[in-house]
Amino acid sequence: MEKDKIEQAVQSAVDRYDANRAELIPILNDINRSLGYLPREALAEVGQRLKTPPSKVMSVATFYRMLSVEKMGRHVIQFCESAPCHVVGGKAVWDSLRETLEIEAGETTPDGKWTLTTVSCLGICGVGPVMVIDDEVFGSLTPDQIPGILSKFN
Repeated sequence: MEKDKIEQAVQSAVDRYDANRAELIPILNDINRSLGYLPREALAEVGQRLKTPPSKVMSVATFYRMLSVEKMGRHVIQFCESAPCHVVGGKAVWDSLRETLEIEAGETTPDGKWTLTTVSCLGICGVGPVMVIDDEVFGSLTPDQIPGILSKFN
């Protein structure tokens, strides 16, 4: 990734939160959204600008599932693997996702379009099985809906 783009994303996020160390999570979240992930160079730069040890910045970046230190696809699918989603057909929907995308959990498609992840719970069990693509929620899913939903994303 271009160094200028990384520096710009870090500068923007740090400025937005007035270089306040207490805002480390929102700062990292802004950078993650801007760049699609948190490159090591960005984490080092955040540490320097906030006068925070690199180990602390890395531990926060790797603790929260909303953040990623690995390059992600343009679209990130979070699929709920909780028991309530599972008992209402989640496994069949999960299998359809994996087969349609031809990847497993934690992988990104070769074209860089999709990253498939699982989460413990999305907190909307009443409409399970559930997945979130980017920031859009899809509930009461069936396996046959997966290709149509995915086709809506460029």
